[in-house]
Amino acid sequence: MPLKSLILAVALAVTSSAATGELEKLRNAQDRSALDARAQALHAEAEKSPNDAKKWIAAASAYSYAAEVAYELRDKGGSMRAAEAGVRDAEKAIAINGNIADYYRVLGTLCGQVIPANPIMGALAYGRKAKDALDKAIQMDPKSAMARVAHGVGYYYLPANFGGGPDNAIKDYKQALALDPKNADAYLWMGVALAKQHQNKPAREAFTKALQLEPDRRWAKTQLDKTPSQ
Repeated sequence: MPLKSLILAVALAVTSSAATGELEKLRNAQDRSALDARAQALHAEAEKSPNDAKKWIAAASAYSYAAEVAYELRDKGGSMRAAEAGVRDAEKAIAINGNIADYYRVLGTLCGQVIPANPIMGALAYGRKAKDALDKAIQMDPKSAMARVAHGVGYYYLPANFGGGPDNAIKDYKQALALDPKNADAYLWMGVALAKQHQNKPAREAFTKALQLEPDRRWAKTQLDKTPSQ
């Protein structure tokens, strides 16, 4: 790779990492209004450069964080609306450049985030799309722990009669942790799935580990506090 291209690639990676770090901080603090504003601003930037896949996926990622926090704050309708907006942006990114595994991870995550507001209709409309996108993300990048976490979250949201449920989700979280033992999201969602099965002690252990890795994550603290010790 020519030096100029290498420098540009590194600069883009650093910029993307910084943007993700900002969104994660807002997500950890459950700052929904800031996330909503950031998603809308990134979407507006993408509309000004409609052929730039990176800008569309940046907006889609921000909508995914906004949807996540809305769900954590028990606003399933708001979560669905943010996720649907993100789906549209992620699809635009993939239409421009369908060769990046993480774009499919973002799309699959967003499709899964639509489902909780209306599990049956959501699963019918988005379940297959979520699974296909996440399967493709894993196929393209089998060593991506975050793709495995997203795949598991998709299974967690999907109703059992559509092949979902905590059992399949837990398998994905275990694979994610095998790839990345310090993945706080994998521990957090492992705890959520175990708590759903009333396995309170291992659920608390998973939440505790998530907080050790990411002490500022408010939702992890909420989940730990509400999970009985036995």
